[in-house]
Amino acid sequence: MDKETKDLNQQAGLSTDGSQFLTFSLGDELYGVDILRVQEIKGYTAVTKIPNTPSHIKGVLNLRGTIVPIVELRTKFGMPTIDYTTFTVIIVVVVQDKVMGLVVDAVSDVLDIEKKDIQSAPDFGNQVDVTFLNGVGKSGDKLISLLDIDRLLLDSAGKDLSKDVPVAAAA
Repeated sequence: MDKETKDLNQQAGLSTDGSQFLTFSLGDELYGVDILRVQEIKGYTAVTKIPNTPSHIKGVLNLRGTIVPIVELRTKFGMPTIDYTTFTVIIVVVVQDKVMGLVVDAVSDVLDIEKKDIQSAPDFGNQVDVTFLNGVGKSGDKLISLLDIDRLLLDSAGKDLSKDVPVAAAA
């Protein structure tokens, strides 16, 4: 591909040798998820709480007839909870043919991050589990933690974490 075509593709928002990520914030940190895994972004609405679920499972939501488990990412990451604002949204993602929602503080941008600007996740040894990161991307002077939502939302045995949510109770 010649430089002119590459420049036109970038201006049109098409990724040429990298990937597109939907970026969002949790506190002061930026995270990104592969844009192809995002089904939609919706404003935060109340969810139905389900008893005996892990603390990071906020509840379920009926999204056009589909019961969608909602994961509170702040709790999942061990961050303090905050009051939701008008910027709080649910990012609806597809995880191995299942639909799940992620509660985040705010959506930032869709960014093209070239492969050369993505480095593998730092190795903290056994002290810190970073297996849910695909890497760390650089965009301008910002660093974005790029999430592997399959690993983030499935346990190490590949079990869907939302399986513990009794669907009948949400109807």
